[in-house]
Amino acid sequence: MATTDIKALTFDTGGTILDWHTGFVDALRTLGAAHAVERDWHALANDMRRRSLAKVVNLGEHSPPTINFDDAHRMALDETLTAHGLEAFTTDERRTVWWDAIHGLACWPDFPAALPKLRERYLCVSFTLLSYRIVIDTARRNGLVWDAVLSCEGIGKYKILPEAYRTAARHLQLAPAQCLMVACHNFDLDAAKAVGFKTAFVRRPDEWGPAGPPDPAPSAHHDFVVDGFDELCSLLGAA
Repeated sequence: MATTDIKALTFDTGGTILDWHTGFVDALRTLGAAHAVERDWHALANDMRRRSLAKVVNLGEHSPPTINFDDAHRMALDETLTAHGLEAFTTDERRTVWWDAIHGLACWPDFPAALPKLRERYLCVSFTLLSYRIVIDTARRNGLVWDAVLSCEGIGKYKILPEAYRTAARHLQLAPAQCLMVACHNFDLDAAKAVGFKTAFVRRPDEWGPAGPPDPAPSAHHDFVVDGFDELCSLLGAA
């Protein structure tokens, strides 16, 4: 498709840019070792991820949000540890997972070099369920420079509510059709497409660890489907 009308790239950040699974697993495994316990840490990481997403997706639909994604991570961790018989972990130990590890997540290796190339041609914006502080801290940790951060925390309407996407475009002073939503999740891209965004599906086969992602096959209506950011740079004329 022609790319001349695209002015901004809005990036899902939690899974498309950041390797949350490895970060969760490493932090949980470290706690387990301190208590001489062993679990399937990959399964626990994915359990925590599902629980935290469930707390924020569509948040703000009926009333103003009272939590952000940091709160969701904290609550999801507590629930996950209880479900798996790990209540002995202390409050301070739990914070090393839901705050320290998450605010220090590493990028997928193909992104840091791609971002400056894309910024030469497009506005590049973190448009995310994550809290502002997570995006700020992970950007500093990975040497990322965003043109803007549009967190649903500030919008007050969380993806996949249509108003979240419309508000993001409005803040950029662009029509939805001038924005390209970039994500590895169909649920996010499908919602963006429904309000007029262009969409790019980036495959992240390792996002959920050995279990594989829950929706690895892109929806047929996406404008771009790529295996990584080098390919996306080429398709968008930013190679």
